[in-house]
Amino acid sequence: MKRDGALDGIRALAALGVWVLHVAGNTGVMYREGMFAWMTTRLGVAVPIFFLLSGLLLYRPWVRALLEDSPAPRPGLYLWRRVFRVMPAYWVVTFLALLAWSSMDWTGWAKWLLLLQNYTEQDRAPDGLYQMWTMPIEMAFYLVLPLLAWLLHQWARRGNRPVRLLAGIAVLPVISVASVIVSHAADEPEMALWLPHHLIYFAAGMAMAVLSVWRKEIKAIDALAPQLLVLALLLYVVLSTELAGPRTLTLPDVGQSLWRMGLEASVAILLVAPFALAPRHDSLRHRVLGNPVTAYLGRISYSFFLWHAPVITLYYKVTGTQPFTGDFVQVAILTFVGTMLVSVASYHLIEENALRLSRRGSAPAPPPDAPAAKEAAPVR
Repeated sequence: MKRDGALDGIRALAALGVWVLHVAGNTGVMYREGMFAWMTTRLGVAVPIFFLLSGLLLYRPWVRALLEDSPAPRPGLYLWRRVFRVMPAYWVVTFLALLAWSSMDWTGWAKWLLLLQNYTEQDRAPDGLYQMWTMPIEMAFYLVLPLLAWLLHQWARRGNRPVRLLAGIAVLPVISVASVIVSHAADEPEMALWLPHHLIYFAAGMAMAVLSVWRKEIKAIDALAPQLLVLALLLYVVLSTELAGPRTLTLPDVGQSLWRMGLEASVAILLVAPFALAPRHDSLRHRVLGNPVTAYLGRISYSFFLWHAPVITLYYKVTGTQPFTGDFVQVAILTFVGTMLVSVASYHLIEENALRLSRRGSAPAPPPDAPAAKEAAPVR
């Protein structure tokens, strides 16, 4: 399927947002006074944007299968490709960070290499891996999606299929709200690291997938696109206030958690909707976000996300700079250049080759009477 340059551009913005968040955290900028400090604190909204894009792009083939009677994805093949898409680069970064800066025993290594870090007692993340808490959540969604799609499609087969799909998807945000309430009532903050807490963001993307296949293009979204993007910015400003909780490591109360969840979901939806539901590629918004530079940054954004924290950590180790100190601009420039260089190499050497292997390994076998099955093809 052809890539959407504008959605890649959004992915690039999200990756840059996570990087700025961690530069601001390491330099201590986010703990200072002023609006800039507060707004850097809330750049974690990039994670809900990533989750929404996953829901949109991964669920859309299943929606097409139901609404357009096209072939449905094969769960085994889908999972095979997901593993090859995310794990090789993750393993390389995690292995190198653990080797360089961790004294864990083999159980700790196994926990991190197998994406189990969110399901055990929560200790301080190893140096260079503090961004990896999102990966078990993503992988959990990948594993659940085939079953979730099957359940939704069984529910939607009778009556108005798109409407019933949307009604079924609407249950998922309720699960997220319940997860917030239960985690506070039971005093179990680690539940915020599990998939149910974040289903609201994936569900928003899944709903967009339904709308994008059902309606193709929503003219009202196209007409209101500038206003929606401005509204996303304004809600982000609201998200940057105490309404969404403290900007320190102090845990928010249940009300602040729910406000933050709602505001983050709203910002993500308002940002992505003009591109996913009104994909007019001649529009200014698509030309800005879908230009070759931002589209390429979006393609390498996964490697950028994986590598930026080790690069920031390496800068602090090499220079001897103390945590929560350092010049924001200097750290930002040097770590951006370093992360870009290693991300380009990681994308082309690891990600692209892993994807090629996944396609080769998942190629359908020839029928028994095909010539290739009777004699080996010559090596070329």
